[in-house]
Amino acid sequence: MIFLIDHNLKGHALVFFGAIASQGWLDIIPIQFFTFTEINLPIDSDDRVVWRLAQKNQMILLTANRSMKGKDSLEQVMREENTSESLPVITISNADRLLNESEYRNRCVEKLIEIALDVDNYRGAKRIFLP
Repeated sequence: MIFLIDHNLKGHALVFFGAIASQGWLDIIPIQFFTFTEINLPIDSDDRVVWRLAQKNQMILLTANRSMKGKDSLEQVMREENTSESLPVITISNADRLLNESEYRNRCVEKLIEIALDVDNYRGAKRIFLP
């Protein structure tokens, strides 16, 4: 499973991916994290561009603060363009807790793995909050 890491989560993603790896999940399921920089996506891209790119490339967007207001907000884009085949957007409910609380981070890892292992059951779900 491929995850597109929102530009505001680069440091968080390192910690998150480290937790996934240290728990041995990478031996069970192939998980990759890609940053905007790695796929040549400008960090100031609007939510519509980000969502479409993620869907086109079968990536799950992992975010913490995509906008919910405006014609190109993530919420509006999902309302207009989401289908039963669309991959969900995963939103970390509290990015600071992900960094600072191992129990919270582990709960986020568990939910992310659950989604990755059974992604087809989450298609069309629009947004899923971790944990």
